[in-house]
Amino acid sequence: MSVLDLFALKGKTAVITGGGRGLGAQIAQGFAEAGIANIVLCSRNVVACEEVGKRLEDHFDVKTLALTCDVTNAEDVKQVVEKTVEQFGTIDILVNNSGTSWAAPVDQMPKEAWEKVMNINVTGTFLMSQAVGKVMMANKSGKIINIASIAGFGGTPEFMQTIGYNTSKGAVITFTKDLAVKWGRYNIHVNAIAPGFFPTKMSSKLIETGQEQIMASTPLKRLGSEEDLKGAAVFLASSASDYVTGDILTVDGGASAL
Repeated sequence: MSVLDLFALKGKTAVITGGGRGLGAQIAQGFAEAGIANIVLCSRNVVACEEVGKRLEDHFDVKTLALTCDVTNAEDVKQVVEKTVEQFGTIDILVNNSGTSWAAPVDQMPKEAWEKVMNINVTGTFLMSQAVGKVMMANKSGKIINIASIAGFGGTPEFMQTIGYNTSKGAVITFTKDLAVKWGRYNIHVNAIAPGFFPTKMSSKLIETGQEQIMASTPLKRLGSEEDLKGAAVFLASSASDYVTGDILTVDGGASAL
């Protein structure tokens, strides 16, 4: 097997939450380019998932399935897993990408907003991993990729009044490491990607507010592009990472190195 063969996803089936836009859509594109057989895109906005799926099928030899899913709803999660297995036979890769944020100073953060962020970003990651993990445990094989953030590494700059988001991503990092320890015996690899600043719908206002500071604290002096997450995701989804688990792969232009 050549080194490039290690990165191929031929014959694999992936589920990507929040796959209808932003980083989820970018990862789906990367998987399709790597030759994956099947991609399930799920989110509360199923129309966006359908649009991404159609675009991928028009350009690549891949089958897609778009499903409605609120990752905080255990029944929705169960349906996604059951429909995926029914359609494609198994699940080889899970990308826990669904996420949300809320901007407010700590003393003004509504309890409801805090709970919403934690439920989607943390509980949603748990529920999807739990449900998909049962399939992977039976198969004695699987790759789980959680989307964390450099905001989860510790305190953030003053312009980032997003303590719920930052805390949730710290939880995702710990969840990733602990699950990797617990499920290594089943040959399930659990890793996370910690992106820096990528222009997405969720981050647009934050980037606008703090762009000068972001550029000053990013050694590569740019934001993440539409290509920059693909390689990391394909690496963690493929055989190239078969001796990697419990890792947090940082893709941030060097920001966290300062």
